[in-house]
Amino acid sequence: MSTKTDKVNGFTKFINGIERVGNKLPHPFFLFTYLCIIVCILSLLLAGTEAVYTAANSDGTTSEVAVEVVNLLSPKYIETTLKNWVKIYTNFSPLGLVMVMMLAIGVAQESGMFDAVMRKTLLGAPAMIVTFVLAVVGVCANVASSSCIVLGVTIGAALFSALGRNPILGALTGYTAAHGGFSANLLPSGTDVNLSGITESVCNAFGIQAVTHPLINYSFLIAATFGTAIAVTFVTEKIMPGVVKYGVAKTEMNDKVTDEENRGLKFCGIATLIYIVLIAALTIPTTGFFRNAEGKLLPSSPFISSIVPILFFLFVVSGSAYGIGAGTIKKASDVPKFMGKGITGILSFLVMALPAALFIQMFGDSNLAVLLSVKGANMLKALGFTGIPLAVCFVLLCAFCNLFMTSASAKWLIFAPVFVPMFYQMGFTPALTQLCYRIGDSFSNPIAPINAYLPIALGVINSYKAKDDPEIGLGTLISMTLPYALAIGVAQIVILVIFMLLGLPIGPGTPLYV
Repeated sequence: MSTKTDKVNGFTKFINGIERVGNKLPHPFFLFTYLCIIVCILSLLLAGTEAVYTAANSDGTTSEVAVEVVNLLSPKYIETTLKNWVKIYTNFSPLGLVMVMMLAIGVAQESGMFDAVMRKTLLGAPAMIVTFVLAVVGVCANVASSSCIVLGVTIGAALFSALGRNPILGALTGYTAAHGGFSANLLPSGTDVNLSGITESVCNAFGIQAVTHPLINYSFLIAATFGTAIAVTFVTEKIMPGVVKYGVAKTEMNDKVTDEENRGLKFCGIATLIYIVLIAALTIPTTGFFRNAEGKLLPSSPFISSIVPILFFLFVVSGSAYGIGAGTIKKASDVPKFMGKGITGILSFLVMALPAALFIQMFGDSNLAVLLSVKGANMLKALGFTGIPLAVCFVLLCAFCNLFMTSASAKWLIFAPVFVPMFYQMGFTPALTQLCYRIGDSFSNPIAPINAYLPIALGVINSYKAKDDPEIGLGTLISMTLPYALAIGVAQIVILVIFMLLGLPIGPGTPLYV
C-alpha cells in the first residue's frame, strides 16, 4: 500500500523527468529561433489550406470567414519582415511592460521598502498564510490585465526573498496565480466585458434569447478565486519544496525593524496614501479624468489604458519616500541608480525577447493557430457528449488550443459562433459555454510554449538563482509550473462540476441551463 510520501516522491520523479527532457531542448533563444524556422516550413507546406468558420458581426449578423495559411517564405513576406524587424521587437507587448515595471520595482526593492514592509507585516505569520495571501493577490491582480503577470512574478520573488524563503518559489507562486487564474477574480475586469461582448453579439446573430451582461460568470469567478489560491498554496507548500532545487537558500533574518526603517515606513505610508487619494479623486467622480466619455471605467477608459504608469508611479513614489525616510536614498541620483539595478535583473529576458517576438508575430501571420482552433472545434462537435462530460471536454479542448494560441479574445471570436449556438441546443446557456471556455483558456497559460510571458518568468527566476546553479532553462520552468497548472485546472473543473450538479447560478441572474 503506497503512502502519501511515496505518492509525492513518484510525482516528484515525474516532474524531474519532464525537467530532464525539457532541458535537452536548446537555450530558449535558439528554441524560439528554431520554432520560427519550423513555422516557416509548415506555412510553406500548408500554404493555401483554408479554415472556414462562422463569425458574428457587430451588427448582429453572421458571416462565413475563410482564412488561408500564409506562406511565410514568400518574397513579399520576407521583405516585410526584414523591413519591420526592429519594430517587431520594440512593439513586442511584454517588452516595454516589463522594462517599465522593473524600473519602478527596482526603486521599491533596492531602497529596502519591500524588505521592511514584509518584515513589519508578515514575518512571523504562518508560511501557508503568506503564500495564500500572495496567491489571492496574484489572481485578483488580473484586473490590471497582462501587467498582473509581471507583478505576480516580481513581487512574489521579492516577498519570499524578504521573508528569507526561496525567491524562486515565490516567483512561481505569484506567476502561476496571476497567469493561471485569469478565469477567477473578486473584482470585475476588462476581460469580463470583452468576452461577454463577443458572446452577446453571437446571441444576437443567432437569435438566442439569453442573459449576456459582463457579470454572467461572476459568482463562479469569486468561488474560483479562492479555489485557485488554495490550489496554488497547496502546491507551493506541499509539493514544490521537493521539486525546486535552485535559488538562494533560506537564511535566518533579523525580524526587528530598526528606527530608521520605521521612519521610512512612515514616510512611505504617508506618500502612498496621498498618491492613492489623488488617483481616487481623478477616478471616482463620474466626470473624473480617468473616466471615459460615458463616465464609466469599463470596458475601456483612461484608467484602464493608464494602469501601467499608475502602478509605475505608485512603486516609485512609495519606494522613494521609504528610502528618504530610512536614509537608503541620500541623493536624487540614487533613484535612477536603483532603477538601473531593476533592469539588470532582466537582461536575459531582453535577449530572449527578440526571437520570441519574431516567432509570435510569424505564427500569428501564418494563420496556423486559426487552422488549429477551427479543426479542434470541429472535432469536439463530432464527439456528441452532453452535460458535465461535454463541459469538461470543452474545457480541455480550450486548454489544448491555448497552448498554441494564447489570445483569449481571438480564440473566443472563433469558438463563440460555433459553440454558443451548438451548446444552446444541448441545454447550455451562453454564460455556461463562455465559462467553460474561460477555464480552459486560463489554467494552461503558465505552460503554454508560445506564451509571451515565459521569457519574463525565466528572466526573473534566473536573476535569483544561486551563483553555483546552472542557467535555468525552459524545461526546468515548465516542469516547475506544470504542477500549478494541473492543480489550478483540477480545482476549477471541480468547482464547475459542483456548480453544475447543484444547479447554482454562475452569475447574477445567470442560470446554467436553458
